[in-house]
Amino acid sequence: MASLLAASAVATLVSVLAPTAAPAAGDPLGQYLGQKPAWHRCAKRLPAAFQCATIKVPLDYSRPGGKKLDLAISRVKASAEKERRGVLLINPGGPGTEGLDEPVSGVLPKSVTRRYDLVGFDPRGVGSSSPVTCGLTSEEQNRERPYKAETFAKDVKWARTVAEKCDAEQGDKLRHITTRNTARDMDVIRAVLGEKKISYLGYSYGTYLGAVYTQMFPERSDRFVLDSAVDPARVWRGVMQNWAEGAEPAFDRWAEWTARRNSTYRLGDTPEAVHKTFYDLVARADRKPIGFDGTSLTGYDIRSESRVRFFGVLDAAKWIANVKKAAEGRAPSAGQDLKARTQAQPSFGRAVPLDNEGAAFWSIACADTRDWPRDPEQYRNDAIRDKATYPLYGDFASNIKPCAFWKKQGSEPATRVDNKVKALILQYEWDSQTPLTSAQGLRRVMKGAKMLTVAGGDGHGVYGSYTCADKTATAYLTTGKLPAKDVTCKGPRAIP
Repeated sequence: MASLLAASAVATLVSVLAPTAAPAAGDPLGQYLGQKPAWHRCAKRLPAAFQCATIKVPLDYSRPGGKKLDLAISRVKASAEKERRGVLLINPGGPGTEGLDEPVSGVLPKSVTRRYDLVGFDPRGVGSSSPVTCGLTSEEQNRERPYKAETFAKDVKWARTVAEKCDAEQGDKLRHITTRNTARDMDVIRAVLGEKKISYLGYSYGTYLGAVYTQMFPERSDRFVLDSAVDPARVWRGVMQNWAEGAEPAFDRWAEWTARRNSTYRLGDTPEAVHKTFYDLVARADRKPIGFDGTSLTGYDIRSESRVRFFGVLDAAKWIANVKKAAEGRAPSAGQDLKARTQAQPSFGRAVPLDNEGAAFWSIACADTRDWPRDPEQYRNDAIRDKATYPLYGDFASNIKPCAFWKKQGSEPATRVDNKVKALILQYEWDSQTPLTSAQGLRRVMKGAKMLTVAGGDGHGVYGSYTCADKTATAYLTTGKLPAKDVTCKGPRAIP
């Protein structure tokens, strides 16, 4: 309890310190808040205006005089100094995803880049920011594990092994790789940059990070855009289970759409027939894997991959039709290699452990909350239950996870978000990673926010894709004007 009180006191100290003044003598965070970043060009092949620096943050905010972490930050300054409003921090999601490259992503319009210094950062434990590693093999990094009675013991062993390897590699560091501490790091960035407030654009997991920041530092939160939102009340096991819950209506919608186009895809002329075709294909692949586009698909692979694809009906219909052709011994007319589709994007040559993304994912997911069950049998029972309720992905979502054996679980309770901070939530109706119900959950607890839903829209990440959403988000960032009420607009890719 003493350490939690100390952490709370430090967080309060950060929030009340005048950011443009020199830190007070004896201030335990003074050595961090008063840093002067040594900005340099990020890479020769990139614009000179894209600058990088490394600052220090405390590993443990309740003991700021102890161990330190490197925090890699980047920026592109506002292009019109006279119009400059401040800084816009950007987080691309994750958890475990690097964000240093965000200022040169090219998503934002000139009206925004004229007014803000765009600031990226690799969250603690990720990329160039003191990256965590657990020494995981490629197979150990595979999170897509369906429940099967005959392999459950192996899944338990996998989960235990990942947790033990992470503990052996990182030890006490793990309990400090959390969303709350990343939010504290964001406030150090704010202070280091000499800003009284920050504006923010966060995608996916970045919406949760942004929401936690608004809860911890409401007086430092300026204009926040939260795109494709995570429900804070469900972090983290519930977030994964939400994938299964959202996939079933997407599957039904896809089956109806595909049945109306049976002359094109030949998957069935009724939704029921399309369902049967799909599960017959899954059963066939379970008996004998299907060779497809350079890989071998089991029924479990088809279910896992389809969970994401069904939200985009056209892509899903083409993919399933081609897998069916391959199963029948006919060369598919088109397809996409599953391995290629999930291959990580190249970085700017920074040396990062091969398992960093996976190690950071579990570090954050397991340490953010104390709500992970410890009994493997609960995972078994939940996976059996959820497969019956959500046949497509329920057993994947609820099966055993390394967090069941995480030794440094929950150094602090999960953040309860409940505030009136103004923000704009953007959401596709058919989002495969953060389903609509997830964003609605965030909207309920952020009472000062407004939500824009793109009806019929599918994908993950709204800003920069649809005119109706772009206009509203850009107006908010440039003028501070939010819609008077929650609104819905129709995207050009909406499927009738």
